[in-house]
Amino acid sequence: MSHQDFRDLDVLVLGGGNAALCAAITAREQGASVLMLECSPKCFRGGNSRHTRNMALAHEAHIVPYTGSYPEEEFWNDYLRVTGGEGNQQLARMVIHESPNCLDWARNHGVRFQPSLTGTLHLGRTNAFFLGGGKALINAYYASAERLGVQILYEAEAIDLDIVDGVFRNATVRMAGGEQAKIAAKTLITASGGFQSDLEWMRKAWGDAVDNFLIRGTPYDKGLVLKALLDRGAESVADPTQGHMVPIDARSPKFDGGIVTRVDCVTLGIMVNKNGERYYDEGEDRWPKRYAIWGRMIAKQPDQISYAFIDSKVFDRFMPSRYPAITGNTIGEVARQFNLPVEKVEAVVAEFNRAVQPGTFNHAILDDCKTAGLTPPKTHWAQRLDTPPFYGYPLRTGVTFTYFGVKVNAKSAVLMKTGKPAENIFATGEIMAGNILPRGYVGGFGLTIGNVFGRIAGNEAAMAVREGRGALKEMAYAAK
Repeated sequence: MSHQDFRDLDVLVLGGGNAALCAAITAREQGASVLMLECSPKCFRGGNSRHTRNMALAHEAHIVPYTGSYPEEEFWNDYLRVTGGEGNQQLARMVIHESPNCLDWARNHGVRFQPSLTGTLHLGRTNAFFLGGGKALINAYYASAERLGVQILYEAEAIDLDIVDGVFRNATVRMAGGEQAKIAAKTLITASGGFQSDLEWMRKAWGDAVDNFLIRGTPYDKGLVLKALLDRGAESVADPTQGHMVPIDARSPKFDGGIVTRVDCVTLGIMVNKNGERYYDEGEDRWPKRYAIWGRMIAKQPDQISYAFIDSKVFDRFMPSRYPAITGNTIGEVARQFNLPVEKVEAVVAEFNRAVQPGTFNHAILDDCKTAGLTPPKTHWAQRLDTPPFYGYPLRTGVTFTYFGVKVNAKSAVLMKTGKPAENIFATGEIMAGNILPRGYVGGFGLTIGNVFGRIAGNEAAMAVREGRGALKEMAYAAK
């Protein structure tokens, strides 16, 4: 592409994942010229979306690919339960109400779906699974965007934004090879994720605990666009310590381990910290409603590490992790391999086993298997750990994305500290998800937010172009 290709540009999209693609495709379908900048190399395109496998969608009928209905009110109540009602309920209602339309929109842009995965996921009724996972979803959207004429640049990182009085003028972009350029556009859509890959920024929120965090998502989410927006007067939303943080295998790489490093057996056994102590109810709720709180809880334990213990009765009832379980013929053998206080762990397991009450175990529902007289209790799926071999997994906090971001309104316009919406700046995806998810998580909801607000942002940006909002008389593209 030549510099001339970027003159008189209607919409500049920063980001290359689900939200960015939904916005770029929608704006292009509305007739706008669109340039999308993905800061990663092409082989790593897609941000955290390439690590996903499903999205949460309301539906009133039992239709393919779901195993049952998921009414809007049930989705809404699930959302209220995991967030404590702390999010922007107007925006959350919008996403949930619009979510049924995401399925056909995705299909119309090349995404194919498959039957749901089972085990502790509990998502067959509520979520639609992509055939080929998140990478197939991303590839389908890129193919659709390219067919429509969306221009795409890889290894193009926006490092600063020129914003005056809530009006975007141009972005400073570091291109492949290190040269810098300014790209102007009539409107800007920011879909560039959180800041979790900037460990020093994370350290400001978490202190030295961050040294033991693993960033399971993309290593390219460094929050440069978020920082530029905040520096130029955008209003922030959510707590910097909050995010999508899940238990992943402690043997995972520091960055980009993805979904295969997640350990989903927590509800089926017990969890202890490095001192051999249980510290939370492992059976509080279905795994998709609680897996994203466990990473944060592990982060608050000594040395930010915990250990999940199960026995052979449940070993085949959860999605296997990338790494093999630590095994032993006794609980003590497993604990010894973790360098845990063996006698303490054995005593904790014995106390747990004595507290387990009679019940009918069913990992697919909120069953009646619970403990009595135990602190903390286990309220569902409580079975004695008594059948060798025994298994264990070492777990650390796996950060997918941070919730701290920019505040938006129902039209996805970024709200400025003046209290007014930016004239031609929109946000979608993880950079604004904290409006809806200040804490907690519903499995697959991030992609739903990105799809719904991506389409809103694309429509609103195209409309802003037609109305001449924020348009510059002189569009410039000049290398520094």
